Amino acid sequence: MVRVTFVTPQGEKIAAEGEAGTRLLELGQAKGMPLEGTCEGQMACSTCHVVIDPDWFAKVPPAVDDEEDMLDLAAGVTRTSRLSCQIELTEAIDGLIVHIPAEARDMQGR
Repeated sequence: MVRVTFVTPQGEKIAAEGEAGTRLLELGQAKGMPLEGTCEGQMACSTCHVVIDPDWFAKVPPAVDDEEDMLDLAAGVTRTSRLSCQIELTEAIDGLIVHIPAEARDMQGR
């Protein structure tokens, strides 16, 4: 199991565990995080935008150009922003810390 800590905009830390190969988006949704993922991981939206903790950013595989383009459309983007649909849980990121942006928009009302 790969451990991830989600940090809400209010600073609450939510511990989660997922199987290797699971997308960060799916794990976050299972834990009730406001990650919509409208396009279901097709990189056609930015509703699963998260901010990777700076200490972890270099350990996550880099974003491809298409992901960078979609991040340009997300609210509250930072240097360590990523689309959670593009991050697969692996042993290399066991312990990952992910911040949910205050500007998260979840049309499903979670």
